Amino acid sequence: MIHRNRRRFKGRRYRQGEEFPHVSRYGRIVTLAYEPKIGRIPIRDLAPQQPENQWPAKAYVGEVVPFQATVFKEGHDVLGVDLLLTTPEGVQSKHRMQEVGPGLDRWQADVLLDVQGTWVYSVQAWVDDWATWLHNAELKIPAGVDVKLMLLIGGQLLNRASKADPTSKVLKDAAKIIGTKSLAPATRFDVALDQRVTEEIARNPLSSLNTLSLPLEIRVERTRAGFGNWYEFFPRSEGAKKNRDGSWTSGNFRTASRRLPNVARMGFDVIYLPPIHPIGVSFRKGPNNSLNPGPNDPGSPWAIGSKEGGHDAIHPDLGTVEDFQLFVDTAKNNSLEVALDLALQCSPDHPWVTEHPEWFTTLPDGSIAYAENPPKKYQDIYPINFDNDPIGIRTEVLRIVKYWIELGVSIFRVDNPHTKPLQFWEWLLHEINTEFPNVVFLAEAFTRPAMMYALGQVGFQQSYSYFTWRNTKDELEEFFREISHDHAAYFRPNLFVNTPDILSEYLQFGGPPAYKIRAALAATASPSWGVYAGYELYENVARPGSEENIDNEKYEYKSRNFAAAEATGHSLAPYITQLNKIRAEHPALRQLRNLDVHWSDDDSIIVYSKYVDGRYTRSGRGDAIVVVANLDPHSVRETTVHLDPTRFGIDLTEQFEVTDLITKQKFTWGQHNFVRLDAFVEPVHILRVELPRGK
Repeated sequence: MIHRNRRRFKGRRYRQGEEFPHVSRYGRIVTLAYEPKIGRIPIRDLAPQQPENQWPAKAYVGEVVPFQATVFKEGHDVLGVDLLLTTPEGVQSKHRMQEVGPGLDRWQADVLLDVQGTWVYSVQAWVDDWATWLHNAELKIPAGVDVKLMLLIGGQLLNRASKADPTSKVLKDAAKIIGTKSLAPATRFDVALDQRVTEEIARNPLSSLNTLSLPLEIRVERTRAGFGNWYEFFPRSEGAKKNRDGSWTSGNFRTASRRLPNVARMGFDVIYLPPIHPIGVSFRKGPNNSLNPGPNDPGSPWAIGSKEGGHDAIHPDLGTVEDFQLFVDTAKNNSLEVALDLALQCSPDHPWVTEHPEWFTTLPDGSIAYAENPPKKYQDIYPINFDNDPIGIRTEVLRIVKYWIELGVSIFRVDNPHTKPLQFWEWLLHEINTEFPNVVFLAEAFTRPAMMYALGQVGFQQSYSYFTWRNTKDELEEFFREISHDHAAYFRPNLFVNTPDILSEYLQFGGPPAYKIRAALAATASPSWGVYAGYELYENVARPGSEENIDNEKYEYKSRNFAAAEATGHSLAPYITQLNKIRAEHPALRQLRNLDVHWSDDDSIIVYSKYVDGRYTRSGRGDAIVVVANLDPHSVRETTVHLDPTRFGIDLTEQFEVTDLITKQKFTWGQHNFVRLDAFVEPVHILRVELPRGK
């Protein structure tokens, strides 16, 4: 409460209830009506956190997270800053933060988070009384300024440190020596510079004006939420056979299971399936998205629902529930997780259309609105209306997702989530992840930034990204900085190099070098990347006027002979296998937030590095990877690459050895290095840096 009497402050009278600044008079603190929001030592801009801090920031088990805060104080006091981190089990640890970016007052501590669940962190700032005195004393005492006073203050601080640690003989002796006036000032001061004294005080710093920030949460999810190698195929194409009359016999879960060992041998750990449900007949699309299907055309798997069932049913051609479970078990035996497409849309034949017409949008002429993305039209798909009966549709979708989880699905790739209410996704992902914290959701959201990032903020563990359309050096550098630093607290990109819908111009016209370049970029820039079947065969012919493969697998069966392509050397599979092996062996590539862009003199040569300190690796050795890529798939490029080796723990002037993990060539490098990259031979260096011991 404010003191009842009027008080003066700087010549002005203040009445009870008026704002009154913090004042200490005669050892008594006057309580104020207005409590400042800034602590005695300002602690601002904590990271990681989400914009507006509505949801916890995100990390995954095994991720090294850079915790940061801006901390400053008036005057010239030396500050100390600590990160206070509490595990989901309630165990608290303290980590000293270091100043990064001199003059910016930004402090950072890197911590590997190794337990799944919700962590809590806060930042504590304090005046380092010993370091402040020592800084002043080192300037004043040699100059003969305030020598007695400085030694007196130093003696008081050492006495204080000695009382705080009465078992320390080092501190007790130091306090005695610095307080002995008969000794020369230089001798008395030397004791403060003794390494043993420095180490003793560092263990129990002398602090004042301790200030604690408000706590923030960070949700740590399982490792697969942030790291994985994805492979997509259509089960109906795996083992499909073309008959003499031109019709096809569909592949099924049992024939698709036979290809899983091969997928696993390439180093993939997630097998993603497009929708496996019955496909509608009405307005079914034919080859190349035509409106004239033949009687044997299978239709798009995304046109979900027929008389055989809807989202909780399996297409009869693919098999039974038991066949699906066999597929899941086979995947598990090959160290693969199954990711299933969750596409909340319906064909006109879906049971919901008659059972729940309120779940769709009825137009004034009585027809149901079909999906459109002008000028594209999807007459075979009805979008769901989430507003007419929100409780009903929520309840049904929750039931469906739980059903597939019970059958062994641990990952859902969600089709076009940006066309559904963000509020719905926040609710669904909260409900699922509360009960099933290991389930991962990937957002297929090629959309505007606000919606794309918001999907990550409300709970999606991963997302597709703009990677496919970032091809120039400037575009990629900006993109890599964004994903690794600007949005990493809530947005995790999965860098798919292609999809059934996307065959970029770069791949269409870049030939095999383009396929190798894009795979190397995706596999090294992000902890999660993906490949759609056919990429390893360099399938690069587009349907005229589109960004899709001609004879698109979305609308027909696709028979591929992977073994023959590999036997004749016309397959990227060995290179992809190499990339995934490199990813498995190098912990730096399992991190997202550690990407640093470097420089080259060529507009088509991109350079970046990834580094993780030995404190965060099982081997105890640091791991540094430098990637140098020729982005021009049509040429040989020669240039000078400029590195900042301090970013991976090496002094700026040192030379170091690097090994190309693709070709096994060794080079001696330094800050400036000549590079020649032939797009037709090896367009990308993936270099392991031989770090000095202790780095």
